[in-house]
Amino acid sequence: MVISIIGAVAGLLIAAFGLYYLVKEWKDPESKKIYGIISGIGAVIFIAMLVKLLVELL
Repeated sequence: MVISIIGAVAGLLIAAFGLYYLVKEWKDPESKKIYGIISGIGAVIFIAMLVKLLVELL
């Protein structure tokens, strides 16, 4: 359960920082691509850990 919480927090932070830099570097197409991918990976990690946590609790 602790691993799921830590993973969810880490995924949320990765997604948040990726979105922050995506907005900050919006005009550079290469940066936009990189930070978009990073944000997506963070979101997938967050959702996966959230689902894992919900399954563990039920």
